[in-house]
Amino acid sequence: MAAKKRTAAKKRLSISSPTSRTAVPDRGPARSPHDVILKGGAAQHLGVRLKSVTKKRVTAEMPIAEKHLNRSGIVAGGALMAFADLLGATGTVANLPPDHRTTTLESKTNFFAAGVGPVLNGVAIPLHIGRTTMVWQTTIRNADKKLVAVVTQTQMVLPRQRKA
Repeated sequence: MAAKKRTAAKKRLSISSPTSRTAVPDRGPARSPHDVILKGGAAQHLGVRLKSVTKKRVTAEMPIAEKHLNRSGIVAGGALMAFADLLGATGTVANLPPDHRTTTLESKTNFFAAGVGPVLNGVAIPLHIGRTTMVWQTTIRNADKKLVAVVTQTQMVLPRQRKA
């Protein structure tokens, strides 16, 4: 019975209270896709909260604060791109074979409307899951569901470097 529960947990990791976990101080290999967010300072600084992670879909939200805004009072494009990059990387980690890591190889963003608070929602889905690369498309929407941006990124899959 315990093995069944572990298998089910690996297939679908749902985070109901991401703020209750604390960052792990060492920078060793991530144990779960959620750890990718927790170990990185960017996600913590942006306030990204994962809602669910599966091998085929990542959902998250980013509450908007003054630090996210540009001089016009809308969410800065860089904050939107960073939010999307974190989701695509998380999805890639969920699909990595053992002893592998990932890095962003390429990212393209199309902006459609101004990003405004109180929260932005992101959904990332895989367009390609391969042996050496994965391609993820992240759609970002305002709280009123208005499309803000679509980001397509290619993640490289690399063997983890062994310590000498």
